[in-house]
Parts: sequence; C-alpha cells; structure tokens
Amino acid sequence: MDVREPVRARRSYVQRLLAPPERVFPLLCPVRECDWIQGWEPGLVVSSSGVAETDCVFTTRAGEHEAVWYVTEHEPDEGFVEMLKITPKVTACRLSIRLSAAEHGCDALVTYLHTSLGHEGDAFVAAFTEEAYVEFMRDWEARLNHYLVQGTRLPGAR
Repeated sequence: MDVREPVRARRSYVQRLLAPPERVFPLLCPVRECDWIQGWEPGLVVSSSGVAETDCVFTTRAGEHEAVWYVTEHEPDEGFVEMLKITPKVTACRLSIRLSAAEHGCDALVTYLHTSLGHEGDAFVAAFTEEAYVEFMRDWEARLNHYLVQGTRLPGAR
C-alpha cells in the first residue's frame, strides 16, 4: 500500500458573463461546449438526455492521455455543476461551477482542484500556477462571451 501526502492545487476565478444564468448553464456541457469552444471534441458521451446531467460520463484527450469525466452534480435551477476528471496516472480533478445573477448577466465562480496521481501529475500541479489559471479562465471567459454575444465561436484553438 502506498499512502502519501497529497500534491494538489486549488484555483478559483470569477468570470463575468454577458447573459443570465439560465442561458449560460446549458452551455456548461460536454456536447454544448462544441458550440462555443473551437477544438473541443469529447470522444464518448454517455447521457440519457444527450447533454449534461447528473451521472453523465464523457471522455476527452488530456495531452497524450485520455481523461474520463463524471458529472456528480447538475442543478440547473441552482446554477451549479460539479464534475470529476480522472486522467489515470496523472491527476484527479474536481471542477465546480456556480452561476449567480449579476447586472451584466451572471458571474461564474469556477474552481478546479487538481490532485497528482504520480510524477506526471506532480509536474502538472506545479505548472498549475495562479498566473496560468487566470490566463486559462480569461480565455474561457472571452470564448463564452463571444458566443453569448455573437452566436459564433471565437476563432483559434484553445
């Protein structure tokens, strides 16, 4: 048995989105993200409804690895979604997004918690700096806002 102290990093960021929560929330979905993120291509989506829901499972590429995502909570009326992303031998991640109405549309509190599962994960967590996270969140925010306002994807891969 190998029991060790966790190597992890938690980052949170509040995105200012230009639409109300009820318009934004459906876009926080492995299928609907294809509408607004250039290059987003989930491999497999297991869903009774065809979109995000509690117990939806999907896969994505994570560098040279395949990651498995599991939606643990999906509460449209509360504007809350939480999912786990497991990249074997690299990281286990919990992503939570909470939307709240705001004058400009809504705020999205986006929190990632990455826990290393090995040497590759240690390097990933070390590179998951506040600066890198803010850059990632601002790109996501710009892409989502562009879609919300223009109805098209912002050019350029993420």
